[in-house]
Formats: sequence, structure tokens, C-alpha cells
Amino acid sequence: MTHLELLPAVDIAGGQAVQLVQGVAGSEKKFGDPIQAALRWQEAGAEWLHLVDLDAAFGRGNNRELQAEIVGRLDIKVEMSGGIRDDESLEAAMATGCRRVNIGTAALEQPEWCAQAIATYGDRVAIGLDVRGTTLAARGWTREGGDLYEVLTRLDSEGCARYVVTDVNKDGMLQGPNLQLLKDVCAVTDRPVVASGGITELHDLEALMHLVGVGVEGAIIGTALYEGRFTLEQALQLTWPGRFS
Repeated sequence: MTHLELLPAVDIAGGQAVQLVQGVAGSEKKFGDPIQAALRWQEAGAEWLHLVDLDAAFGRGNNRELQAEIVGRLDIKVEMSGGIRDDESLEAAMATGCRRVNIGTAALEQPEWCAQAIATYGDRVAIGLDVRGTTLAARGWTREGGDLYEVLTRLDSEGCARYVVTDVNKDGMLQGPNLQLLKDVCAVTDRPVVASGGITELHDLEALMHLVGVGVEGAIIGTALYEGRFTLEQALQLTWPGRFS
């Protein structure tokens, strides 16, 4: 793969499309109907959608029916995230027909279950690593979850297919991605890495494109798109020049 895959994000809380600042519950900025947001990104040429249930992530109910409806309405690939931490939530997510799920907190709190999920579903499971420094953040980013590199070593040995790496301190802050963190992760694993958090301007995507050769496969974009820093069309023209030809 020569291009950088872009995953525009639709984060759902209380049935609304929202964006958080540094993952803090209550910091939501609202952006309307998540179905319309998802369809808008598809129309703009997205190949992927990153669909997050924040209520499930924070343990305050879920938006499962809405997520299933969104997956059903789209013709593009969907990565589903948020609150997937047991067989029931994992199977419900897979049953929507999404292409893959992100497991975060559960990978830290329930390593045996997580290993079984990886063994069962293979590359339909990605592991979300939410990082502060070199420490992982768990449970909606409110708790610490261990050393990044120890967990990476374990997950690699269990056959994890890819990682979604978020610098929690960058998320929603529009300050640029943590390129060094991504390089460091790519240096210790041969699995593809999806970057999340901090993408602000088109030049941030250019910087990530330089990391495709070392293992960065894609980038999740949220706040920058919703706040109009650039359009998804502009981003795709940059990261995948042949997309519209």
C-alpha cells in the first residue's frame, strides 16, 4: 500500500455526533446527526469510517442500534470502537457487518479475553493503545493501564494484526500528531499502525505520509474536519492522489 488511509471519525454520545477534548467526558462539542455525518464522509470519498460509541466507552449506556444503522447505510468499511470489552459487546459489534473493531481498555484489563478475541477474529480486531508518555490510559482515559512497550510485546506475541495509537494529550487539541510516539511504536512492532489524535492541518498528513514506509498505515481525523480546518476531499487528494482520477 502506497497511500495513507484516512478514517474520518464519527463519535457518538447521547445519539449525537460529538468531538471530545483530550477524551474528557463532558468536553463534547456537538455536531448534529451522526448518520448524516457518516454519509457526508462517504460522499466525500472516504474508504473508511471510524465509528465510536463514547457512551459505551464511558460505561453510561450505548448507541448500539444507531451504530448498526450507520454501518447498514454505508457502502464503505467501518472500524467500530468504544466499550467493546466482553463477548456480548464484541459479537454485537461484529454482527453489524463492520470491517473491524477496536478493543482498548479490555486489552489492558482482560488480557486473556483479548487474546481469545484476536485468535477468533484475526485482522478484524485492532487494539487501541491510548498513550500518555509511555503509559497506557484505560477506561475512557481516566485510569492508567501499564507500560506501552510491555503491552505491545505481549500483543505482538498473541498475533495482534494492527494498532490504533492515540496520544491522549493531543486528542481534540488541534496541536499536531505525536510523530515521535508513532516512530517509536513502529520501531518495536512490524504490525501496521493507525495514527489518532492531533491532526490539525494538511501538513500534518504530509508528515504522516513520510511514516508510511516505517509502518503507519492510516490516520483518524476528527476535530479538524468538523471545525473546517480542511475538507476530506483535500485530505484525500493529498494522501491518495489517484483516488479521484
